[in-house]
Amino acid sequence: MRIALIHALRHSPPPVEAAFARLWPEARLMSLLDTSLAADLAEAGALTPAMTERFLTLSRYAAGTGADGILFTCSAFGPCIEAVAAALAPMPVLKPNEAMIEEAVAGHRRLGLLSSFQPTLDSMPAEFPESVTLKLSLARGALAALDGGDVAEHDRLVVAAAAELGDCEAICLAQFSLAHCAEAVAALTGKPVYTTPDSAVRKMRRLLGA
Repeated sequence: MRIALIHALRHSPPPVEAAFARLWPEARLMSLLDTSLAADLAEAGALTPAMTERFLTLSRYAAGTGADGILFTCSAFGPCIEAVAAALAPMPVLKPNEAMIEEAVAGHRRLGLLSSFQPTLDSMPAEFPESVTLKLSLARGALAALDGGDVAEHDRLVVAAAAELGDCEAICLAQFSLAHCAEAVAALTGKPVYTTPDSAVRKMRRLLGA
């Protein structure tokens, strides 16, 4: 099986590749990276039709390489990814966070959602069912620290932001770039922690019957 991974942040490939190595090592991966997507979204402040067209272009290229499924790894572009899924049906096309949300809401009703990218917190809550109470936390400055190569400062800011979610039943880490902080967040809060890459790999494998 060939799985296409489409990224908008340069920090996303390593965690999802690690998740595949653990959970589905037989899958063949190909990656497309366009870092201008995240930068343009941050500048524009909202998704635009032009961004949707860019997602469609990337996904059609990925499909043309023989991909059996497509997994997007940036959680701020939900509507764009939905347009891709409609255009390429019945190919499995996954938003990065949908599988994590499904796993988290299966056992919890008060969830914390932690992100280091404000547009994610603007768009992603709408993807949770109304039956869930959601508390948001932004790790301010964490993404800038990661961009600057200071992983320790990134992780410190993420764990500090997680401390605000102590009254939740479980915590969802909204971005692939946060996945490596799961153990530290769990240790601090004592809560179950859900990550996007592990959940996404499990769902894609299930959908393709592999």
